[in-house]
Amino acid sequence: MKTVLTIAGSDSSGGAGIQADLKTMTCLGVYGMSAITALTAQNTTGVRGVMEASPEFVALQLDCVFQDIRPDAVKIGMVSNGEIIRTIAAKLREYGAEHIVVDPVMVATSGSALMQDTALAALKEELLPLAEVITPNLPETERLCGFAVESEEDMLRAAQTIGTQISGGVLVKGGHRTADADDLLWQGGKAVWYRSRRVANENNHGSGCTLSSAIASFLAIGHPLDEAVGLAKKYITAAMEAGLDLGQGSGPLAHNYAVKEGGDVQ
Repeated sequence: MKTVLTIAGSDSSGGAGIQADLKTMTCLGVYGMSAITALTAQNTTGVRGVMEASPEFVALQLDCVFQDIRPDAVKIGMVSNGEIIRTIAAKLREYGAEHIVVDPVMVATSGSALMQDTALAALKEELLPLAEVITPNLPETERLCGFAVESEEDMLRAAQTIGTQISGGVLVKGGHRTADADDLLWQGGKAVWYRSRRVANENNHGSGCTLSSAIASFLAIGHPLDEAVGLAKKYITAAMEAGLDLGQGSGPLAHNYAVKEGGDVQ
């Protein structure tokens, strides 16, 4: 069985972060592992508190994983401060980690800030250069490229701009646009569009975590990046179309939409 490590924060409501990542990995048939960067007290209506892990403890978690069950791919989500970011980058370089997917989580779906402003420079300098692909949404893309992103032309220019700063691919997610959910992958000077209609479901808590974890899972399995993105898009679309409706705010996805209640356990 292929293995994938998620390095991210914990979501007490189970819809995003580590919990969404592990659900996604399990449903896609890979073995998921985790290194938790922070505990969050949150639910579908917002984030009420964040308790960061120490950089030393994050490093210890990474040592334990890489020295025992080496991951075939790594997904990185919420990393809220520069010291933790630099620790993660150093460990990934030390162990020669492969198939790194970075979801530059800056703001939760509810609007709560999840990254300190001072951490952005460390993210750009330390983690983004290690990534096989990064997966910013439109607000995150704007912070990385430095200008407003509203149209498809803007998305392409932004991907090209960010792409000059890193060696990996840039997946600009268009889910924040009102008309559609088209995404753009910029890789090696080539643009690939992934066309998708907007699913009529406002319950999208953890959608970015889910997509990046799915991409990492498909990379671990052996798919090239463009295929991994396409397959991950199909998975997240189906998980949203399942129409799960939990909580009083923006609810979680149905990660296990293909699994019957009770499973197949006899």
